[in-house]
Amino acid sequence: MTSAADLRAELIELLQFAVANGVPQADEVRLVLERPRSVSHGDYACNVAMQLAKPLRRNPREIAERIVSALPDSPLVRKAEVAGAGFINLFLDVGVRQNVVPVVLKSGADYGRVAVGKGRKVQVEFVSANPTGPLHVGHGRGAAYGASLANVLDAAGYAVTREYYVNDAGRQMDILALSTWLRYLEIEGQTLPFPENAYRGSYVRDMARAIKQQHGARYVHSCDLVFAHVPPATADSEAHLDALIANAKTVLGSDYAYIHDYVLTEQLGDCRNDLLEFGVEFDVWYSEKSLYDSGMVRAAMDGLNERGHLYRQDGAVWFRSTGFGDEKDRVVQRDNGQYTYFASDVAYHANKLERGFDELIDVWGADHHGYIARVRGALEALGEPSDRLTVALVQFAVLYRGGQKASMSTRSGEFVTLRELRQEVGNDAARFFYVLRKSDQHLDFDLDLAKSQSNENPVYYIQYGHARCSSVLDKWGGDAATLANADVGRLVEQDELLCLQKLLEFPEVVEAAARDLAPHIVAFYLRDLAAVFHSYYNSTQILIEDLAVREARLSLVASVRQVLRNGLALLGVSAPDKM
Repeated sequence: MTSAADLRAELIELLQFAVANGVPQADEVRLVLERPRSVSHGDYACNVAMQLAKPLRRNPREIAERIVSALPDSPLVRKAEVAGAGFINLFLDVGVRQNVVPVVLKSGADYGRVAVGKGRKVQVEFVSANPTGPLHVGHGRGAAYGASLANVLDAAGYAVTREYYVNDAGRQMDILALSTWLRYLEIEGQTLPFPENAYRGSYVRDMARAIKQQHGARYVHSCDLVFAHVPPATADSEAHLDALIANAKTVLGSDYAYIHDYVLTEQLGDCRNDLLEFGVEFDVWYSEKSLYDSGMVRAAMDGLNERGHLYRQDGAVWFRSTGFGDEKDRVVQRDNGQYTYFASDVAYHANKLERGFDELIDVWGADHHGYIARVRGALEALGEPSDRLTVALVQFAVLYRGGQKASMSTRSGEFVTLRELRQEVGNDAARFFYVLRKSDQHLDFDLDLAKSQSNENPVYYIQYGHARCSSVLDKWGGDAATLANADVGRLVEQDELLCLQKLLEFPEVVEAAARDLAPHIVAFYLRDLAAVFHSYYNSTQILIEDLAVREARLSLVASVRQVLRNGLALLGVSAPDKM
């Protein structure tokens, strides 16, 4: 029994033999098999003849004909033919397609898993949103993509660690702490000019009320002290905010740590719960603050300095990142002695490699594209292998409700939360729609389509296919375990052969999705598989009198159900038995 995972390798071996014997003067060449777009072009296509045409100085079609003539007989291949400018099209024996059914049914949830990862340790870091407010629909896309990508890599044989980097040491947390304290002072009856560039969402007032409820007036101080010597916001709004933060730390003293830690704990906890409800879990929550507490930031900067990659200018310390492909040098330590976000990011990525990961995959928003060169440059400057870092960019998702684009500014509070989206369309639609496009492509999230129960809604269409399979098997009422022994040689109708072909492709789909960091490939595949099954269901009577044919068709239905379930699981989408 040839497994689906080994089929491609066996076909490549046949072609290698044919190349060696048909065109012995050819140098070794890498053989690649592709799935033709049209079934009339066979099950696989190979362009090896066109690769050899230039070095051999011969017509690619003539080379292809020589290779096909030298192809040895094989129970896998029904025929091989030359097409177009020199493509070699392979048509599988029908038995190879039919054989996929017992393979699927005996493999169960493991069908589709491949070993290309060879156990290599991969860290996927994603979401990593500042814990300064609820996750919004833009964060949701990164969460769905990162979680699905991690699942795909796991299925491809990688040892995957899912990590969230918690920005708990920077200015944004200070702004949130200040914002909450100012709202607390307002609740205590003080009148003050709340900064326009502070965090203004209702969740800030909620945290202020909770502090008031738990501690009464303990943190009340005069507004005169809070706003003393603060430059006007009209002159420089960010300087105004920084001065307020400095005053808050002075006025509150040791109490400032409580306010800061309270808002961090509240927002990080909300983030964890939101993601958990969304089906997104992490193995590691890594604290930025721990990088400073352990001295890793200082050590990383010392390492750059010892290698001659830092210099001082205008009171600040700069990393010479232009030497590593960046457009300009970057500050790592400000003139006030404070390290920048970039400094901690350098230490964080160096620490990732120190933890023994073979590959690092960061999932970043597309607006961070310019950040890639400087992080890789810093790793290279530290003597680390920067090519082990891959950054997958995710375009911002834009939500449309009633034809209107929704604002997503976290500080202003005018945003649609991920939780609100999930409540409106459900987890399944949210997870699927987020990965229905390539991650670096623009995404307009159509709420009306996501909520519709129609064939135009891809997640509904796929889940309905799974439910249809379950309905057929329920009507039959037999023991599904026995179907692995059905006579699959009875599966000869055109729609059956199309279903079998799609089932055979699934391990290749998983491999391609892992190789290209592209879970949308799985989404596209599931839509295609559902389409061929719905066509089969509508054209073919399954529960017929003929026992052997009935069991063969039921085994095909059970196989389709299993592969739909496996694919949906990779995307974090449920597979309902009834709809």
